[in-house]
Amino acid sequence: MEWSTLGRPRNPLPGGIHPRNARLSFLSLCLFCVVVVGCLAFAGHAWAKKNITLVVDGREIVLETRVRTVEELLQTQNIRLGSRDLVVPDPSAPVTGGMRVEIKRAVPVTVTADGKTVKLLTPAFTVREALQEAKVVPGEEDIVKPGLEEEIRPGMAIRVIRVRQVAREIMVPVPFSIRREPDPNLMRGQVRVVQAGQQGKEKQRWVLIYHDGQEVKRVMEDSQVIAPPVDRVVRVGTLQQVSRGGRDIRFSRVIDMVATAYTYSGNNTASGVPPSYGVVAVDPRVIPLGTRLYVDGYGYATALDVGSSIRGNRIDLFFESAAQARRWGIRRVNVYVLD
Repeated sequence: MEWSTLGRPRNPLPGGIHPRNARLSFLSLCLFCVVVVGCLAFAGHAWAKKNITLVVDGREIVLETRVRTVEELLQTQNIRLGSRDLVVPDPSAPVTGGMRVEIKRAVPVTVTADGKTVKLLTPAFTVREALQEAKVVPGEEDIVKPGLEEEIRPGMAIRVIRVRQVAREIMVPVPFSIRREPDPNLMRGQVRVVQAGQQGKEKQRWVLIYHDGQEVKRVMEDSQVIAPPVDRVVRVGTLQQVSRGGRDIRFSRVIDMVATAYTYSGNNTASGVPPSYGVVAVDPRVIPLGTRLYVDGYGYATALDVGSSIRGNRIDLFFESAAQARRWGIRRVNVYVLD
């Protein structure tokens, strides 16, 4: 029998195993069992069937699978990825029950901004993401077509219109008004200016809107009259009766005209009748043919003829002889349009 250092005999277990070593061996065995059971449970969980949703280009497929990672899932489904295709979650991610795996194929789009067009092969989901990939940052006022949240489609053309606003102050004329005042001392059709009009001045503040450097719109924000306009005052005749040769002549209007004279040339008038005293040539745009007239210094007349040189406020009076026509010459007269 062996003695301990305290003088007590040791009691080894059968086979010569010390009790302390026996306890350690037992604990190690228990730990080993726990690890083995955990590994088996994990392996069983990993290899258990899991329901997942696979989305490829917007088409959803519900699958039952035992794969461990997203990459294995793609392999089992014979899905090949292009260099720019996107997989969410990452291919190295473990597959869990209820997972949603989405594959976004890269599609060609164009991005036009700042005078340049860039071609992209992008897996972006929205226009916003495509612009981020192209390193194009829209400003707050910029216009993006299609909208930032529009879903990307193959061949989509994305355009960013740069919008710039410029404030500008300008001075503009303010037109004057014409004020007409009746005057019974003037014959109807006559006018007299008693006050010349004068334009005013107005200061305006405008905002000019530019799209990619081109002006597309102007908006007036404010205006202020610096100098008011001055009205033009015109007196308008209302007198419709005059006395000539002891007779009262009523008329609808009077026209200040330049009067010339002509004589018989062998041709009839434009109205088809032979000319005679009292026949006058006029511009039909001013006095219609057939209108009865009274011409100061000539007398009663009827507009029955026209002439190539008779335009506007001109009238040509017929005389029986060339001598009479020469004596008349050229005069400025009042021509009364009779009622």
